[in-house]
Amino acid sequence: MTAQDPIYQTDALIAEDIDAYLEQHRNKTLLRFITCGSVDDGKSTLIGRLLYDSKMIFEDQFAALEADSKRVGTQGQEIDFALLVDGLAAEREQGITIDVAYRFFATEKRKFIVADTPGHEQYTRNMVTGASTADLAVILIDARKGVLTQTRRHSYLAHLLGIRNLVLAVNKMDLIGYDQAKYDAIVADYRAFAESIGIDAFTPMPISGFKGDNITSRSPNTPWYDGLTLMEHLESVAVDSEADRAKPFRMPVQWVNRPNLDFRGFSGLIASGTVKPGDAIRVLPSGKTSEITRIVTFDGDLEEAGAGQSVTLTFKDEVDCSRGDVIALAADPPQAADQFEATIVWMADEEMLPGRAYWLKLGTQTVSATVQAPKYQINVNTMEHLAAKTLELNAIGVANFTTDRPIVFEAYDDNRQLGGFILIDKFTNATVAAGMIHFSLRRAQNVHWQATDISREQRAGLMRQKPAVLWFTGLSGAGKSTIANLVEQKLARMNRHTFLLDGDNVRHGLNKDLGFTDADRVENIRRVGEVARLMTDAGLIVITAFISPFGAERELVRSMMAEGEFIEIFIDTSLADAEQRDVKGLYAKARSGQLKNFTGIDSPYEPPEHPELRIDTAVMTPDEAADLIIKRLIP
Repeated sequence: MTAQDPIYQTDALIAEDIDAYLEQHRNKTLLRFITCGSVDDGKSTLIGRLLYDSKMIFEDQFAALEADSKRVGTQGQEIDFALLVDGLAAEREQGITIDVAYRFFATEKRKFIVADTPGHEQYTRNMVTGASTADLAVILIDARKGVLTQTRRHSYLAHLLGIRNLVLAVNKMDLIGYDQAKYDAIVADYRAFAESIGIDAFTPMPISGFKGDNITSRSPNTPWYDGLTLMEHLESVAVDSEADRAKPFRMPVQWVNRPNLDFRGFSGLIASGTVKPGDAIRVLPSGKTSEITRIVTFDGDLEEAGAGQSVTLTFKDEVDCSRGDVIALAADPPQAADQFEATIVWMADEEMLPGRAYWLKLGTQTVSATVQAPKYQINVNTMEHLAAKTLELNAIGVANFTTDRPIVFEAYDDNRQLGGFILIDKFTNATVAAGMIHFSLRRAQNVHWQATDISREQRAGLMRQKPAVLWFTGLSGAGKSTIANLVEQKLARMNRHTFLLDGDNVRHGLNKDLGFTDADRVENIRRVGEVARLMTDAGLIVITAFISPFGAERELVRSMMAEGEFIEIFIDTSLADAEQRDVKGLYAKARSGQLKNFTGIDSPYEPPEHPELRIDTAVMTPDEAADLIIKRLIP
């Protein structure tokens, strides 16, 4: 077969058409959007209709959809489009959405990823997950019910999470006879609410997800509506990634690409702005500067790259740069700080514990962070600011937090990638919260560590000892204070300089303002840890006797100390034995209900998993335990 053969020419033309189609598809912009609103507003049905009308359903899927629709038999519908999205068995049985369902579809003009988010209030955290990466939100309202509490909640959350493209889709217009007056009243009601929370603009439209009115084609049932169809709007609205290219260049470093000794590049997803070879850059938080020499991709080098592209950058100079650093233009870098104010959406079943250390992940940066008690909690239904000591599941509040080292950031309103973060429980690795940074605290820039001429090593040398913290933990009545006292007596006879911090004694002064709630217990241990650290700086051997029931706080104190200076001593006594001793009568009060939040009765105790020493009081006397501890401290 030759190049002049008609069959060959036909095949070549087909190949060209396929290449042209693939190239066109690759160059399409991507819109991520969510559907949200109250329960049974028709979110899943709308997405199913979009998938159906965009020809994204295969024949076998459609056959299964017909069969499922007949089996479910909701309201006599011939086809139940919601079943295309509701994938969980529990969702199909209850006719509701529980999890976030992601679906992909495309038209000739654009690609889409849509997230169907739950309407129930108890699944607010799922809605936040879906909205965190969205460019647009479709707020659905049942035309029969109007603006509901959950409509307001989801609108506020969408606005809070930085979604500025909002579509108000008044759904089920067929069930109110396409009444324009009712539609106008709903839009006016929503506009009044939107303005009260700072939403400047939204796009209203009357639709029917079930009937298909104004979804992909204009409906003859709404001649009074002259706006775009939903699909036309989705295809034409500007996406955030396009706006992000106009912002200053920022690229969090995901990994250092070092395939051989001749190449060293820094890979990541460009969060905002554009970059090209020859640009002067700055690496943060170190502040080191250099110049871009190449922009490397799998398909070859680029002359320019922008927001939304994953690239590898090479520098002119050997600059220390690693995962978690941020590359920015030298003339316009972001800030770095270690204290912030942020809005927090709490997503865990267990309440937030102010003072507890969590992992904070922002972009590719991971640091230890401590959240303070909320300044206030936001009532999403009324926008009222409420006093709060903590945050519970699905609660939203504003609080300050501190990180263990400076992180590179921007306000969430300016840059979602460098302003949005998650908090992770250090013990369970569960994501417990999502947050949006407002600004760094002024004291983060104005309060600096004052260097002193006498070092902690010199102070310890004067005392001729190695500083340490002997951290006794165990149930009330386990024998912590008894053994700690014996240890201090024996160390004093050895001419060692010590100080004993006892749980009861500290609560008479330093911590007299704290109670025994979980949050107060966390703050109690945090303060004691800070005092113990200062005492080790003075060269002392610090002995502490606290229940310290939570492993997270014991690890927080460990992280404050120099390597090897924290010695955790678990006084292991069973609850039955501790209660039998009950020298203070506390267990009896707790059992009778007179004493709340008592460890071991109605408040948990988390035994250490890997303590340096475990003292079993059933087989060891206090004197023997003290000798064993001193042998561990001074071999």
